[in-house]
Amino acid sequence: MRSIAAIERRIEEIQAKPTANAAGELVGLGEEVLEHWICARGETPTHAKKEGFRLLALHRQGAKGDPSFNACRETCRELIYHYNLVTLEPAHSDSVKRIQLAALVAKHLVLFVGGKMEVAGLGEFCCAAKPVRKNEAVAS
Repeated sequence: MRSIAAIERRIEEIQAKPTANAAGELVGLGEEVLEHWICARGETPTHAKKEGFRLLALHRQGAKGDPSFNACRETCRELIYHYNLVTLEPAHSDSVKRIQLAALVAKHLVLFVGGKMEVAGLGEFCCAAKPVRKNEAVAS
């Protein structure tokens, strides 16, 4: 499994240079991020699907016992929305923009989960929450 930092770098690469299979890869990267969260909780990530997507099943699994994790549910759904836009209309004139938006959404998921793993209760805020940013400023 790639590190959270490696996943974030890959998302940035995709955003800078979108490819034809980027939408699927971004959903896969989102799954990897949620796998990190689930593994950190001592659980085995599910291979089930919810509404046709493993990403949603992983989110459901990750939210059990931690209601604050529900804060990223809409981020997961938005990533799937962009995936659907790109895969259902691959020749659309906005496909590159749609992939870049999907990359932004995937990065938001990375920041949320990475921050949540660092700071207990972060899900009550978001990836831009002051506790994480404050710790980064102190570390600099």
